[in-house]
Amino acid sequence: MTDRTASAAASDRVRAMVARMTLEQKLAQIVGYWLDQGGEVVAPMQGEMSGVPEDLADITRHGIGHFTRVYGTRPVDAAERARWLWTEQRRLVAETGIPALVHEECLTGLAAWRAATFPTPLAWGASFDPGLVEEMGSAIGGSMRELGIHQGLAPVLDVVRDPRWGRVDECIAEDPYVVGTLGTAYVRGLQGAGVHATLKHFAGYSASRAGRNHAPVSAGPREMADVLLPPFEMAVLDGGVRSVMQAYVDVDGVPMASSEEYLTGILRDRWGFDGTVVADYFGVAFLHVMHKVAADLGEAAGLALAAGVDIELPTGDAYLEPLAARVRDGLVDEDLVDRAVLRALRQKEELGLLDETFDDEPPAVVDLDPPGHRAIARRLAEESVVLLANDGVLPLVAPGRPAPARVAVVGPNADRAEALMGCYSFANHVLAHHPGTELGFEIPTVAEALRSELPDAEITVSAGCDVDGDDRSGFAAAVEDAAAADVAVLVLGDQAGLFGRGTVGEGNDAESLELPGVQADLVEAVRATGTPTVVVLLTGRPYAVGPMLEDGAVLQAFFPGEEGGTALAGIITGRVCPSGRLPVSLPRSGGAQPYSYLHPTLGGPSEVTSTDSTPARPFGFGLSYTRFERTGLVADARVASGGTFAASVRVTNTGDRAGTDVVQLYAHDVVGSIPRPVALLLGYARVDLAAGESAVVHLEVPTTRLAFTDRSMVRVVEPGEVELWVGPDCATRESEASIVVDSPAHAVTVDDPRVVGVRVERA
Repeated sequence: MTDRTASAAASDRVRAMVARMTLEQKLAQIVGYWLDQGGEVVAPMQGEMSGVPEDLADITRHGIGHFTRVYGTRPVDAAERARWLWTEQRRLVAETGIPALVHEECLTGLAAWRAATFPTPLAWGASFDPGLVEEMGSAIGGSMRELGIHQGLAPVLDVVRDPRWGRVDECIAEDPYVVGTLGTAYVRGLQGAGVHATLKHFAGYSASRAGRNHAPVSAGPREMADVLLPPFEMAVLDGGVRSVMQAYVDVDGVPMASSEEYLTGILRDRWGFDGTVVADYFGVAFLHVMHKVAADLGEAAGLALAAGVDIELPTGDAYLEPLAARVRDGLVDEDLVDRAVLRALRQKEELGLLDETFDDEPPAVVDLDPPGHRAIARRLAEESVVLLANDGVLPLVAPGRPAPARVAVVGPNADRAEALMGCYSFANHVLAHHPGTELGFEIPTVAEALRSELPDAEITVSAGCDVDGDDRSGFAAAVEDAAAADVAVLVLGDQAGLFGRGTVGEGNDAESLELPGVQADLVEAVRATGTPTVVVLLTGRPYAVGPMLEDGAVLQAFFPGEEGGTALAGIITGRVCPSGRLPVSLPRSGGAQPYSYLHPTLGGPSEVTSTDSTPARPFGFGLSYTRFERTGLVADARVASGGTFAASVRVTNTGDRAGTDVVQLYAHDVVGSIPRPVALLLGYARVDLAAGESAVVHLEVPTTRLAFTDRSMVRVVEPGEVELWVGPDCATRESEASIVVDSPAHAVTVDDPRVVGVRVERA
């Protein structure tokens, strides 16, 4: 967006306000202030970047743009903090005329003490349920709005490119369409509740070399256009998102915080985004401190502002005095400052802040974990658990099979609530710095939930080992418990944390995809007893657990949140039928990375390499306690290159109990001007079916789902034959058809539809 269009988009009121402002007042509106910035480290290099906290009245004498994490930096009573916030906002209105915009993290729920903790985004992907994700976003937004919070720093729309990257649990899937549809659903839910969503991290962050956090990105413009950008495009054009956050990385040598090509050329000029671009925490200063493309903070500020970063978060290290000096010296055009201020004040106007007096009183009693939130959390957790293997041991309770009398619950995550939550949960993000502080909400562990689910069973619990480390001293007790039991439930996986304080999470990248520590050895020791085993993986990334799939049952749960233990217990006993599907390929080994199911022929196994990249379980895989048959796929014979084609398939529950199938329509472009993926997910649908019931799933597929960037770097739909199939995963062609895309090629524009229409007709 140019300076002129930025001004035109703003109201007369906002333009008049900016015209009256001093330079200091303008700069105050495009920075945040971190009230607790001297506290615990919850952002990268926070200790190095944060200065000594100043008096709040003094720091806000010219106004302030954002208050950073009022509720989310340390455990505070929400009602008491709200009273403080309302008082502070009244002071700001009285003294400066403009209140602060309050932002918080909200990736797995509002990141505040005692707030509901929902499943991590990788679990959203496993659910393949945009409707439920939208419900969750609306619930989270309602809690935030009640507390006077205006902007949420979520969702993460980074496409998983390498599971060694620590922030995989914050991502939704390795497929851009799944990321885009679920991420856009979250945006709609949050913004429908009156809270602006913020897309993270624009763009390319997840494609860093070797899966290392903040590492350079070598993605070419085609990978950016075809894989990494589409989810953001969907959330902007279809979701109407109001804020975008810049990524820390450099892409092909250009730091994203200084990339006018992406932050202005693509985001604003091509997609028409007219909201605010906020810096990832300290991202502007990192142009000087880490990227070394700016000699000082003032130069860093000038680069970021020119590129299109409107708001510096979480503080004003670069956009206050350093930027003011460069403006006064004529090194930065004040029009660039005005452009950012217009956008910042327009956002406050949209949120109603320019008319807000805060004369009302905040809520005296705040319940951040009401029954409605827990019900959504439970449903999403249940839908997201993926059954990876089952030799018949599950479900534990079934017709003709009595409940087990003795159950050994073994493993480092068997009785730990923290193991159910992701990196950006308040518990693992903040409370880890406050040992002894209660969680403040109910979160049954797997062991506790199994006791409730199996009240007549004798249940023993033994950790066996820690999540990480090589201490095997607990093996003997675990083996003894397992040998005496009818079934052993091994609960393994990760501990989410930040910057080395865990096995997964921000700054916790992995060199290997083996389960951390000696957990794999614990499985071998327990299985050697001959007791039937159920392995439960509570992780933030997919691990190479191929040998574990050969015996017993294996359940994959990606940090399923506060109701995750209950959901898992219900699936283990059989009260709940598993319906989750893998949103990421389950790797064969760490050495086969990076890998994506979206690979061309040369990216798969072949006779010219001795390594096999075939995953242990493919994208879209997931077993059930019932059986589904997908038949009769039909599609239009031909379609215009810029049109939409119809496809339909019958799905039947051929088992003896109700269940949910995730119908997945895939395509392969037989001949392309550049190599095309061997499989590409076009669309999907969750279908609930009673035993013996059938349904016909109708899909209206825009040809843009087949689009790619051609040799002239234009995104097109090319003519030619396309193979179609439906199956239980990307690798299995259960019912097939084909379609021909007519000439000529169609150049894709922002006006073209991007989303597949789905209709389920009961047969």
